[in-house]
Amino acid sequence: MDIQVQAALAKEFKSLHESDQILVLPNVWDVASARIAEEAGAPAIATSSAGVAFSLGYRDGERIPCREMVDWIGRIARAVHVPVTADFESGYGRTVSAVTENVRTVIQAGAVGINFEDGMHEEVRRLEDLTVQVEKIKAIRSLSEKEGVPLVINARTDVFLDQIGAPESRLDEAVRRSNAYRAAGADCLFVPGVIDGETIGRLTKAIHGPVNILAGPGAPSIAELARLGVARVSVGSKPFCAAMGHYQRVAKELLKEGTYLSLESPITHSSMTQLLTPAIS
Repeated sequence: MDIQVQAALAKEFKSLHESDQILVLPNVWDVASARIAEEAGAPAIATSSAGVAFSLGYRDGERIPCREMVDWIGRIARAVHVPVTADFESGYGRTVSAVTENVRTVIQAGAVGINFEDGMHEEVRRLEDLTVQVEKIKAIRSLSEKEGVPLVINARTDVFLDQIGAPESRLDEAVRRSNAYRAAGADCLFVPGVIDGETIGRLTKAIHGPVNILAGPGAPSIAELARLGVARVSVGSKPFCAAMGHYQRVAKELLKEGTYLSLESPITHSSMTQLLTPAIS
């Protein structure tokens, strides 16, 4: 991708976090889902690391090789015209230098944003040391400036998602980490694992930057999240799982009932061909 085009997309993506309108990202896992989201009006495309991994036969949690994840991110970025932000987990490395080099490949693949989490993919779930995570974010910010692409860093803390610490301490710890990540250069602060409106409202008031919430069944509506001060909403691997749930119904109906009702769809072979023509020509 031309560096000037990529830089412009990065600036466009950052501006979506500063708008009065909440940014809604229906996460994707391949070129087809990305094109469907773009056609539906998504102002940007966000990948789901779990969705990509599952679709390629890997479990979630950085079990997919970094090079395969980056290759898939590049395919998606080349297929759409809107900004693409990549769920890059904890950077597929443990040291600052390893993470920075891996993020460089994501930028080179065409992404203009990343999710970067502090949850460590180990047998016993824990969070990266705050000082180390801050250094990683600073290094990513410095890298993006050197590369000429103002990468939008969505710094994620897994305090609630992984239920780290005593329940009564989690909000304060999520706020502490989010504000430290913001000071280190993050553009948006992602706190998954929270769906009750009261806690979400407290987070948006205490965190010094745009807040991203992971939504789904049981969470407040998009309109209510906007009222609570949320800047960005994503849905993670839920769209992938929903699609697989439908396919499970298709398979069971075919094999057990011998009928085809669940195969009825507004998306046809010809419409998919037309949708993907720009991506595969």
